[in-house]
Amino acid sequence: MGTLVATRSVLHLRDVGLDDVPTVGGKGAGLGELLRAGIRVPTGVVVTTAAFRRTVEHLTSAGLPIPARVAALDPADAEELAAATAEIRAVLESAPPPDEVAEALTAAYAALCEECGGPDLPVAVRSSATSEDSAEASFAGLQDTYLWVRGADSVLAHVRRCWASLYSVESVTYRLRRGIPETDLGMAVVVQRMVDARSSGVLFTRSPRTGDKSVVAIDASWGLGSAVVGGDVTPDSFVVSKVTGEIRRTVASKTRWHRPDPSGYGVVETDVPAELQDRPSISDAEIAELVAIARRVEAHHGCPQDVEWAVAETAAGAEVFLLQSRPETVWAEKDRARTAAPAARPFDHVFHVLGGKRPSEG
Repeated sequence: MGTLVATRSVLHLRDVGLDDVPTVGGKGAGLGELLRAGIRVPTGVVVTTAAFRRTVEHLTSAGLPIPARVAALDPADAEELAAATAEIRAVLESAPPPDEVAEALTAAYAALCEECGGPDLPVAVRSSATSEDSAEASFAGLQDTYLWVRGADSVLAHVRRCWASLYSVESVTYRLRRGIPETDLGMAVVVQRMVDARSSGVLFTRSPRTGDKSVVAIDASWGLGSAVVGGDVTPDSFVVSKVTGEIRRTVASKTRWHRPDPSGYGVVETDVPAELQDRPSISDAEIAELVAIARRVEAHHGCPQDVEWAVAETAAGAEVFLLQSRPETVWAEKDRARTAAPAARPFDHVFHVLGGKRPSEG
């Protein structure tokens, strides 16, 4: 990416890919890469790490040197850690960013509304840290996502909340204990057209329970995916063989779902209609499409993936959208641990192969 693009405050998702993690974070880069691979992704923009850093520099010049303040904290001092991070978050959430950042985001949101055909487009505002979504140092769950946000002022306010979430006690403690320098840190924010999901969930291109790479494991429920990701519902479970296409099904009783608030702003949790509670939340055709897309994404990245997805009813019928894809981390870590732990002596390798018996024991 050129210097000019890397210093812009806002970029369209179609203009970024995996090489741009330092500028748009893991989530933004992953979504742009999916678009490049021809995968259906809701359109959107990314408020870049350059915008975040300009804002931090702006606050530093105003008397709050955030990087130095965090670097001086002791992760074992819970009281000081809580007080300092609360102060930083409060300032980031309330202080206006530099004018050029606010103007760039307002213009980008207006262009997104025009692209999608209407004013006050509902969007998801999703944090995208530069260390997020990597197999080596996953920040998953330490930053924030806000759904069904409308209006330029509200979008800007929620972007500031995402910036502030980088300074939660958990996130700061994570960085301090792992020695991640604040000077290397950046927070981008994805602003993405909201998908009014009929059904949604997560999938893994290897079994999260056994590590089996020959299956795709899908969790699905009615409504927005926040119910599945947040653990507020027991989802349907489908394990699909990549070889034969055979499906092992567990259809759950899904009593709660997340839906857009009737006001048009935010999300509410309500009861699932009785007639839907015990029905599969996705069809066999949709399962087959998810598996096909999952295999394309895995092949594109060259490693097993952890994917968030949604099915929305559109003018063209039910369409599958991917909302995120990142490397699967749990079994990848176990694989690395196995290959990185050679036995201390050559004889120990033989002893292990023989199932714990010494050669003389037969």
